This record gives sequence, C-alpha cells and structure tokens, in this order.
Amino acid sequence: MDYVALGKTNILASKTAFSALSLECREIQVFGEYADEKAVNLVKQAYENGINFFDVSHAKPIAEKRLGAAILEVRQNVCLAARSLCTTGLELRSDLAEILDALGTDYIDVLQIQDPAVLPKPDGADGLYNALQDLKSRNIIRAFGVVTESIDLAREVIESQLFDVVQFPFSVISGPAVEKVVKFAEEKGVGCLGMEPLNGGMVLNIPLAYGYLNQFENLVPVWGVRTQEELQQLMYFVQHPPVIDEKFQEEVLHEQRFYE
Repeated sequence: MDYVALGKTNILASKTAFSALSLECREIQVFGEYADEKAVNLVKQAYENGINFFDVSHAKPIAEKRLGAAILEVRQNVCLAARSLCTTGLELRSDLAEILDALGTDYIDVLQIQDPAVLPKPDGADGLYNALQDLKSRNIIRAFGVVTESIDLAREVIESQLFDVVQFPFSVISGPAVEKVVKFAEEKGVGCLGMEPLNGGMVLNIPLAYGYLNQFENLVPVWGVRTQEELQQLMYFVQHPPVIDEKFQEEVLHEQRFYE
C-alpha cells in the first residue's frame, strides 16, 4: 500500500481510502442481527490490508458506530475523516460531540463541512470557520475541509487557501475540467479526496477506474466497499496496478467518450 500526505498537513493517508458510508448498505443490512459483525469485520480486513484512512458522515449514525467499534483497538494507527451537514458553529460543535462519542475517540483527523451553500469564511456570521479554527487549535481536530459535489465550489475551496482538505466526485469519466481541479489542489498544497470513484456505479471497469485515479499522486480516492469480495478485488489492483500504456489510455478515452 502506498501512502500520501494530505496537502500541507502531516496526515499520511493510504492511497486507497475506505468510505464507511457503505457500512449501512443493503448488502450488510441483509445480515440482520449479524450486520454489525459483518461491518466490523469488513473494516478490520481493510485495515489489515494497509488501509488507514476511513471517511464517514454524521448523516449515517449506524455507520459511525460500526466504524468506531471496528477501529477501537487501532485508533492511533488510523485516520478518521468525519462529515457534518451543519450550517452554524453551534451546530458543528454539537455534531462533533456526537461524532466523537459514536466513534469512541477524543479527536478527529479531518473534520469536513458537507455541501455548504457558500464557503465558510473567517469571522462569518454563521461562526463555522471560527469554530473549525478553534477546534483545531485545541487539537480536537487535526485538519478541516469541505465536501462538495460542486466543482466550482471545490475550486473556490482550493483558491481560498483557508482549508486543509477538499473532497469532491472524481472518476475516470469526470473529464479534463475536474482533472484540472485535482492538479490545482496539488499546486496549492490542499489535500484532495476523490469520492465516488466509480461514479455511483456507472463505471464498471474497476481496473480501468483504479489505474486512472492512481496516476494522480496527490489524490486519495475514497472507495465505497460493501462486501469482502469487493474489498478483495480492490486490493488485488492495489497489489497489481494496471500498466499505464497506450492501450490503457485508449480505453480511458473510449470510456470518457461513451459518457459524454
């Protein structure tokens, strides 16, 4: 497993990250009373294969608790990224208290504001940015960032130089405009997390998806893994990355044109 520094932070994340939002998925819930055990085992298997970066949303409370149970004994060895849909500093502090309790920890490595309507600014009326700074200064969070589906807002996050990390959708079919945002993040020293690396299931060619994303040295794709079989398949390509040659590039171009 390769590891990459998230921008200018001292957080070293596995190049393949795990989206714990999937811990509430149908494929796990179908196990009923054994669903918690299945989820915990999936996270432990990911950790044993070198994955140390786990991303979860406070909108998924069951997933939060399952992730917390899974990493309890190895907390010091993993990076936890949490998301909040809060719109004020007071809401953020309330959410964070609940997140810490659910995950069984006293700090979060990366706290992210999810889908803000506008970018939080220092001394803003909502108090969000100042709350983030305060929490970081007291070591309750190590870094903070923004999760957004808007490429324009992602670019604004990077350009502002106010945040440590930005997360937005990025896959093999995202196109040149999104590629430029990933490279812009690298230039500006902002950590870059790529969500939905399979574009919500539209991309079926996993080796192509993995090989394409792996070319961006500053990018940490956050994979939604639902079963042990999916994890094993992903880890195979981690250990045996596709060869990036002319044929591979032709396949990427074909995939992108198909979804234009």
